Amino acid sequence: MNTANTREWRQAAWITAGAAALFFAARWLPTGTNLSHQDFRVDGPGMAGAGGASIEFCDPANPQFLPVVAVRSPVVTTLRTADAAPVQQDRETRFVLTLATSGGKPIGSADLVLMHTRKLHLMVVDPTLEDYQHLHPEPGERDGEWTFTMTPYRSGNYRAFADFTPLATGRGLYASAEFEVHGGRVTRPAIAVTKNEYTFTLKPAATPIRAGQQAKLTFSVTRDGGAGPVPLEPVMDAYAHLVAFDEARSGFAHLHPQENDPLRPPDPVNPRLTFALTIPQPGRYVIWSQTSLAGHETYVPFWFKVEP
Repeated sequence: MNTANTREWRQAAWITAGAAALFFAARWLPTGTNLSHQDFRVDGPGMAGAGGASIEFCDPANPQFLPVVAVRSPVVTTLRTADAAPVQQDRETRFVLTLATSGGKPIGSADLVLMHTRKLHLMVVDPTLEDYQHLHPEPGERDGEWTFTMTPYRSGNYRAFADFTPLATGRGLYASAEFEVHGGRVTRPAIAVTKNEYTFTLKPAATPIRAGQQAKLTFSVTRDGGAGPVPLEPVMDAYAHLVAFDEARSGFAHLHPQENDPLRPPDPVNPRLTFALTIPQPGRYVIWSQTSLAGHETYVPFWFKVEP
């Protein structure tokens, strides 16, 4: 072997050895979390009727309806009031949500990734599906505790769906918890799609919506009478969010518009955004829109019947 070939071989060997050393050194660097990928696995059979399935690692680019209640989550959630008092309708209440792995390890702020400007999203809905609130709990006093306040406007058994992404996996996870609200009789009020001076519409590209088939939806906002532009602003890095629930509140689907660049706003006079969703089972569903108009967040429900 001549001198030139020997020199090239040595250089290649040093480069390979250096790359390997960097790789193994990087694996030992601290990530800010004490949790690993294995902490978010589900061992053993699933819950009754779930066939051993578990909720984990869902693809945000292909939104599906998630049966969060029917299957096991690798995360255990508990929900209580901060003062241990019963929750009353129309009264602001401070809650403490606890997140932990199935092995009992707390899941705190350092263990989650920032997604859509927040580390933890909480979708809360009442039994009639008419009181929906999208909340963002903040880290509490103890590791694994998250606090938030809300005012429930209905009574009955509320269900909260947590949406978050562990740093250890980099992929979305979901869990649920429930709480009881004391107050008046549970009713279903009239559905309104016109609020203040704006009209909100959510129109399927084809009707009826069929179970198991992707539905394309167009969401739009207009000012009544067409008087001037619509002050639609980004909320959590998108110009609108949609969240779908079935009547049984067995799960949810969280949708983001296909026009996903917050630096490119929609038409200021007639803003339109497109969404896609696949619903697996027939039945009645409500899809809530969440928008920000001139700094004021607005929620509007749309009811759909999904055919077989």
